[in-house]
Amino acid sequence: MPEQLFSYQQLFDFAKNIFQKIGCSPEHADTAAKTLLSADLRGIDSHGIARLSGYVRLWEVKRVNATPDIKIIHETPSTAVVDGDSGLGLVVAPFAMQVAIEKAKQVGTGWVSVQNSNHFGIAGYHAMMALEHDMIGMAMTNASPLVAPTFSIDKMLGTNPICVAAPAGNEPAFVADLATTTAANGKLEILQRKNADTPLGWVQDAEGNPSTDANILKKGGALLPLGGDREHGSHKGYALGAIVDILSALLSGANYAPWVPPFPAYVPMPAQQPGKGIGHFLGAMRIDAFRPAEDFKKDMDHWIQGFRKCRTIPGEEKVLVPGDPEREFEEERSKNGIPLLDAVVEDLNNLSAKLSVSWP
Repeated sequence: MPEQLFSYQQLFDFAKNIFQKIGCSPEHADTAAKTLLSADLRGIDSHGIARLSGYVRLWEVKRVNATPDIKIIHETPSTAVVDGDSGLGLVVAPFAMQVAIEKAKQVGTGWVSVQNSNHFGIAGYHAMMALEHDMIGMAMTNASPLVAPTFSIDKMLGTNPICVAAPAGNEPAFVADLATTTAANGKLEILQRKNADTPLGWVQDAEGNPSTDANILKKGGALLPLGGDREHGSHKGYALGAIVDILSALLSGANYAPWVPPFPAYVPMPAQQPGKGIGHFLGAMRIDAFRPAEDFKKDMDHWIQGFRKCRTIPGEEKVLVPGDPEREFEEERSKNGIPLLDAVVEDLNNLSAKLSVSWP
């Protein structure tokens, strides 16, 4: 499918202007645009500017508050619960991660559970905020119920991603950013734009049969937990997704399981919601709360180099360390531009016209 290239600055300026147009403060619009565009830079096109119009639609139906009063509603020296006041998760989660970092500075670790938020972009952006402070960062969120537990046809969990970021010395940071499903919903959206099928093991139909239809969610189907089926460990992906739900929502008072608000604005909200909004969980651990940071980073270099020296199976170029592909995308796209599918460009053009914001 044809693509067009845009510079990071072009897309950042456009996204920031759109967020300001819906009422965000310049500071919040700047944060939201940076968080959103970090996905495009890192090659996670499913969670980047292609979702901008989705956030606007949530604002239009009054599910996103463009001027939230984000605040701590409960805390101890090392923990907090943050209420996002229905703000953009792109803004709420960085606020909460900064709270975790500040607590870690004071007492060694900081843990923040968030209620009353919305979709927060890629988990990696938030976890990586800890790296510049010589801390290990962690970020996770629950999400729209699109995933059937192992042996079920009912959609009970979201793609519920987890990211852990750890600094190194001379080597790039370790950044493991993954959905707890075989594939994130955004990957289906990309395949839909390309009119392509999914691999087996990504989705099932409404009766629980294996499917390769990228549009199957619109026909009552479901995403599958990481592993795809019981024989390939889907019960482990199911368990990981459940852990994210518990830490993000049951710990904070957000909605959980099938009551999590859907991202598409046209999908009706679940009835009788037990909590508030979408939930996140963020953490920061100061390395020198355990051992000297320089010693840890030296050992991280040695650990990473050991994996890089692994012998490869025939036909494969190298062994990757988590974070390598995204870092390579970021280097290349920062230099040469970010490719957008024509369908995404058309969508952004329509958004530009609707909100009277100049499109590059």
